[in-house]
Amino acid sequence: MTAFDRLSNLSSVLSPPKTCSAVSPEDIPVRPFKTTVVGSGNWGSTIAKVVAENCIERPQEFDQKVKMWVFEEKVKGQNLTEIINTKHENVKYLPGIMLPPNVVAVPDVVEACKDSDLIIFNIPHQFLGNILRQLKGRVNKGARAISCLKGLNVSKDGCDILPGVITKELGIACGALSGANLAPEVAECKWSETTVAYTLPDDYRGKGKDIDKAVLKHLFHRPYFHVHVIDDVSGVSLAGALKNVVAMAAGFVDGLGWGNNAKSAVMRLGLREMIHFAKLYFPSCEERTFTEESAGVADLITTCFGGRNVRVGRYMAQHKVSAHEAEKQLLNGQSCQGIYTTKEVYEFLSYRNAIDDFPLFHVTYDIIYNNFPMEKLPERVERTDEKY
Repeated sequence: MTAFDRLSNLSSVLSPPKTCSAVSPEDIPVRPFKTTVVGSGNWGSTIAKVVAENCIERPQEFDQKVKMWVFEEKVKGQNLTEIINTKHENVKYLPGIMLPPNVVAVPDVVEACKDSDLIIFNIPHQFLGNILRQLKGRVNKGARAISCLKGLNVSKDGCDILPGVITKELGIACGALSGANLAPEVAECKWSETTVAYTLPDDYRGKGKDIDKAVLKHLFHRPYFHVHVIDDVSGVSLAGALKNVVAMAAGFVDGLGWGNNAKSAVMRLGLREMIHFAKLYFPSCEERTFTEESAGVADLITTCFGGRNVRVGRYMAQHKVSAHEAEKQLLNGQSCQGIYTTKEVYEFLSYRNAIDDFPLFHVTYDIIYNNFPMEKLPERVERTDEKY
């Protein structure tokens, strides 16, 4: 029996999860929506797993095959795509977790996205430009996208959130997914929440014919992965990017052994600067996204205690090495997004002569890129403009 035979048998007995309502007759699409995940790191593979499980359970709404673009590499002499498609496990980036048999690894990104109705971007954000150049003019005109990326696109002319970059380059509407989601915990089906942000585009084709909030809820929500869908794409995108800068600083104080009081101070200062940045440069953002949603304060807390960025910052402090050396030693070829976002934020604020209004972001940049002593972080963030 093939993997797809087993899949057909499985889909006939599984019912939609109780925590997410079944699709109503009027919402049944004209044809099942096709989904692609661009990226196969630990978070990309985890999202592919989540989506594939729901595609199995909702065959009327979603095509059973979930294509996952994999940057081809050899693992013990064998192509990673071949390993994933035969063993149903990403042995390099998500070892020990079985992927549903309907996750199909594809080494060509154009082929992976061909004919897809929804493209989920889940790669290190510094590689987005190259991927978009390959895809430009080669995706369905009516396709939609969700960005799981954490970063910003900065130039002297301004600062763009990554869903905006995707929309501009590919001509398709794009939302964002972000939250307190450490990939290994989600992959192991440990309960968590996330936030999906999406705004219906002007060319929305109607229920059953296009991706909308209900479709996104059905695609991402699991009994162990609760989804809240909102409109604030800018807020979710900014929170997901900026919290990585704060987590680097949290790692520094961890590595210096300063304790939880110091880490809490970094997190409070960081949240304040995140909200200030959003209000100043993206006025459409809603403050409640940062204070009430999983994409905001919850993700900040989780990232400052358990993510890649805090680990890299901690390693830098403990071993007196550079950020890139710590990234290389710790992450098995994966990326520490905070290193890159810190530079992007610094450059953007410097263009506007506003960097001094963001002391935590500023000192984090100086520690990573100018070898500024971590021990002097407190004096750089101390408020000097207050009377008492």
